Amino acid sequence: MSQSETDQGAETEGERTPSFDDVRWTSCSLEDFVALYWDQIAPCLEAESIDPKSEKPTHQWFRDHDARSFLAALRRHHDRSFGTFWDEDLGLGNGDEGYTWGTEDEDTIDALEQFLGRRKSRYSLSTASVNTLRTRLNLYVSAYREANATDDLLTPIQRDQETPAYEAADACYAAFDWLNDGTERSYSARTLQRVRRVVDAWYQHLVGRRIASMNPASGLYDEFKWQVEESPTPALSATHVRKLIQAARTTREQLLVVALAAWGLRASEVAALHVSQFHRDVPEDDVPFIAFESRKNGPGEVSLLFGLDILDSRIDELADAESWTGYLFPSSQGETPHVTRDTIRNWFQDLASKAGLPERIEGERPSPQLCRRFWYDTYTAVLEGVLEGVEDIAAEQGSSDPQVVMRNYLSDSRSRRVRREFMREQLDAAFGERT
Repeated sequence: MSQSETDQGAETEGERTPSFDDVRWTSCSLEDFVALYWDQIAPCLEAESIDPKSEKPTHQWFRDHDARSFLAALRRHHDRSFGTFWDEDLGLGNGDEGYTWGTEDEDTIDALEQFLGRRKSRYSLSTASVNTLRTRLNLYVSAYREANATDDLLTPIQRDQETPAYEAADACYAAFDWLNDGTERSYSARTLQRVRRVVDAWYQHLVGRRIASMNPASGLYDEFKWQVEESPTPALSATHVRKLIQAARTTREQLLVVALAAWGLRASEVAALHVSQFHRDVPEDDVPFIAFESRKNGPGEVSLLFGLDILDSRIDELADAESWTGYLFPSSQGETPHVTRDTIRNWFQDLASKAGLPERIEGERPSPQLCRRFWYDTYTAVLEGVLEGVEDIAAEQGSSDPQVVMRNYLSDSRSRRVRREFMREQLDAAFGERT
């Protein structure tokens, strides 16, 4: 057994280190660097549950694993940054190479991109959603640079740094003060709130990955109380929804209202609903759900908190037909076996007229979109109610931010259960007694 193999055997699982002891960097071609990545670096990444094909290792990772010689040789002998090597030679780029961050600090950029990469893979976000998060993060990065005269966002919060915690927090607050100053720039309260959320999530990610020792954004929720104006976007009210369900006489009409208002689906998603999407065999502490292979923001699931009885009635009604193919809103004509989005819209407007809904709601005609917005408004109110409910717990824990309690003191399953209970109560109240 070679010395290298002996050293690797002595390492504990998850702590493997690349070995470049016998490498002659001056004679390495780019093909050799590619082979070294897959032979030496990739196994170490996999040992730490990092996907070597989708999660680009950061410069900090190379430092921590005593592998900076790989980066130095790549730049010295081939004038290649690791980012260019990743995109062009390994062929693992995701099309973000042209993005210009408000910082030139490579470690900061690595940390930002790795956060976005994990959000994309673990939350199944679409490219458009990731780009939105990137834009909001970059707004903060640029503000941080302007407010603090530095584009290094990592050093003040890294572990084993001597920088006092209050200085790191002051720098973060200074960036938001810069954004909040409307003298030369103007950002809406809603925009600033969204920037605050993604910045808080980024720092929390760094703390969780043991890159940062603290989250300097944790107090922003109390420091900045941006007042968001009521959205001008109209939505149906609970009274409107109750009128719709009371006017619905057929299972088709009832399921239409449930799918839009209680499940929050888009008209196109309602039109294409198939029985195979419904999953009821779930753990005891979970709820049935609808699975979507493709949605606007990627694959997703929608919890079924209401309306299973109506769904069952609709299935029973359709199952009697020998020609039924499983679509809940089948079409007897056309190119697809189910109805179109326009058909769903027409059905809804007919039902709205029968239910006596106003011809215009804040300037807009009743539509499936306004019904879906009811679901969003209700869910937003539910989240606010949940946060209010844990304020006392937050105070007992010495935290002025109830979201900290939701994140750190309630398990994921408990948090989901609380939100579902609130949401189910709201839906029950909105739909009321069906006659």
